[in-house]
Amino acid sequence: MPDNTFQIATASPRPEQSVLVVAPPHDAPGYWAGAPSSVAADGAVYLAYRLRRPIGQGRGYAVVVARSLDGERFEPVYTLRQDEVDTESLERPALVRTPEGMWRLYISCATHNTKHWRVEMLEADDPSRFDATLRKVVLPGDPKTGVKDPVIVHDGGMWHLWASCHPLEEVGEEDQMVSDYATSADGVEWTWHGTALSGRPGCWDSRGTRVTSVIRAGDTVVAAYDGRASAGENYEERTGLATGADFSVLTPTGTEPVGSSPYGGLRYLDILRLPDGRHRLYYELTRRDGAHELRTELR
Repeated sequence: MPDNTFQIATASPRPEQSVLVVAPPHDAPGYWAGAPSSVAADGAVYLAYRLRRPIGQGRGYAVVVARSLDGERFEPVYTLRQDEVDTESLERPALVRTPEGMWRLYISCATHNTKHWRVEMLEADDPSRFDATLRKVVLPGDPKTGVKDPVIVHDGGMWHLWASCHPLEEVGEEDQMVSDYATSADGVEWTWHGTALSGRPGCWDSRGTRVTSVIRAGDTVVAAYDGRASAGENYEERTGLATGADFSVLTPTGTEPVGSSPYGGLRYLDILRLPDGRHRLYYELTRRDGAHELRTELR
């Protein structure tokens, strides 16, 4: 089977085959463990994820970085608390290891009393030694745009980034989103190149698309993304797949999502290529009780 076909099939979640990685902080709606970002390094899997309480009770209150030898049982090595950052809420992090061996944690931060989001970065020589006092803003957004949930890949000697961008000019429309693409020589200063993925009118992803993972499959780029058809589906997005000849333009495959929960959403799918050629999928899944939990599958 051609490599790109195999990779696309591999990226389709099967929750009935998954195992629990992190349970929500409480068994009730609005409590989430999820939004994962994974790295395979030094014989282990490192996983960054977000913990969240309901709106009015703190929302995204922590980002955790954890380590595992089997990809399923994780031990936290670093926790970033909301009160350590000037933010109303923390969203999905991006965990990255540079070619030089340094570690970076990109965090999505909600600006207080607004719908605006920005992305900041922490850097350390080990995931256990991130220091929030040394963080720097790398994607500030602007008065018209909130920027969050970055996906970051080092490929071909350059850094590539896809971020969820939200319009802020019209009240009530801020939940709309597209995924814009940027490049960087150092992973700090970014140059934007326009929108890589947007929703399709009349489809399940018409209200917004958020790239959550990008991998190469032969000559094809394969991306997982979250989509929703209405503002009412905010927080309960489903997963789709998109492909492209390069990183800058991604086209959805098929007319239906490839991943969902019987009780709501399946979102933030992260695809990790392991050293032995297999893959791990990490994602956030809605439970019967309305809470969200973090799960994994080995392919």
